[in-house]
Parts: sequence; C-alpha cells; structure tokens
Amino acid sequence: MMDAAEVERCFTRSDGSYLFARWGRPIAPIVFGVEDATLAVVKGALEAVCAMAGHHMAETDPELGTNVMFFFFRDWAELLDVPDLDRLIDGLAPLVSKLSHAEANQYRVFRFDEAGAIKACFVFLRMDDVMSAQPAETLALSQVVQSVVLWSDVAFTDRSPLGQLEDGRVVLRPEIGALIRAAYDPVMPAMAKDASHALRLAARMQVAQGGMS
Repeated sequence: MMDAAEVERCFTRSDGSYLFARWGRPIAPIVFGVEDATLAVVKGALEAVCAMAGHHMAETDPELGTNVMFFFFRDWAELLDVPDLDRLIDGLAPLVSKLSHAEANQYRVFRFDEAGAIKACFVFLRMDDVMSAQPAETLALSQVVQSVVLWSDVAFTDRSPLGQLEDGRVVLRPEIGALIRAAYDPVMPAMAKDASHALRLAARMQVAQGGMS
C-alpha cells in the first residue's frame, strides 16, 4: 500500500505544484485510427477502470457529444489534417511541431469545468516501434489509467502503472487501482491543489484496505 508521501508524488508536478483532478461527468469516448477489434479493447479498458472507480460511462455527453477522444496515428503531422481539431486544441500547429521534434509517442490534453473537474481529454498516440510492439490490451489499459485522473507529468516516468502476473498477463498495479478508487470516493473533492489532499487519499486507501482484510 502507498503511504501519503508516495501518493503526493503521484500528483506533484515537475514544477513542484500539487494538482489533482478527476472526472466530474460520465465518460463518453470515441476512438479514431484503429480497427473495430482495437476499438472494443479500448472501450473495454475504459469500462473496467470506470467500474473499478465507481464512475460512469455514457453514449454521449450533453455538452460535448464525446468527451474522451483517442487518436491513433503514425505521424504527428496527421493531426493537422483532422477536421476542426484545431478548434478543440488551442495552438495545435505549434504543439504538433514540438511533439514531432521531441519524437514523442504520446500526449494527453485535458479540459476542465468551472469546478476544476475533468470534462474532456484528448489522447494522442503515435504508433512508433515502441508503441506498436505493445499488445492492444496493455496499450489501452495504460492510456485509460492515465486519462481517468490528472496525474503528475512525471508520475509514471520511472515506473508503469501496470504490472505483470506470473502467467504473463498485464494488469493494473493494485496500489494504483486503490488510489484511483480512493480518488473517486464521493467524500473526496473533484479537484485539489493542496498537498494535504494526498493525506486524505492515503487515509481512504487504508480504510478500504482495512475493510477488505
């Protein structure tokens, strides 16, 4: 189980600020650039993580239509040809240039409501050799986990949120699952900027662990 200091690191950004947010509305996803089989895998991962968190999914978002968009592509420049994407992502062209030069293979853009809760997320995945080598289930679960709450930009730099069982199956690490469940506890806020929030998350995780023992 993670202690409060470890929880705090999950939401402490590289500039030293603490920032947490979770979804404040049901998740209504759409996936571009994949075959139907992969689409089902991505939606299945979303359903599993939402069920674990006690959060809801929906066919449509009343304000946005869809509020989680997954884009799979081979070259960042392809995003410049997506109709109206520049209206959804401010500064799309310079962002594409930056990511291309960095040879990045993934990027996420979040949008927030008036209360600071997540209201939309755009997930961009450039299928380079590293990404293409991952099984669809692993890739989908990893991206869903990183989209269901606002993690620190360095939260998973050194360690993946996923782990591997003895039989080779890749699953969500138990402590990360426990942290997501605590984050979606109704008594917890949808957004927090004070590191004391990490203490409350750690306490919720311990309460849940005690209830399961």
